[in-house]
Amino acid sequence: MLSVTTIRWTVSVSKDTDIAVRSFLAQRGMKKSDPLKFIEDAVKWRLFDRTTAKAHEKFADMAPVDLETLIGEVVDATRRAE
Repeated sequence: MLSVTTIRWTVSVSKDTDIAVRSFLAQRGMKKSDPLKFIEDAVKWRLFDRTTAKAHEKFADMAPVDLETLIGEVVDATRRAE
């Protein structure tokens, strides 16, 4: 089983942001502790977004067919390594 270590962050946001997030969560019936989950989810999505944007930049000049071939080769190699 994977062990998860929790690290404490101190995060400061504007009052408007705090109200917006708490209102958003309250409208969906979420609990008081859910802003923490919301922040973690937002950070993960932002990291994913920046990573994929960087990949798009790196491969922007590659022909779509060549990119599909490269992706297929990488997927096949990864599956063989498992």
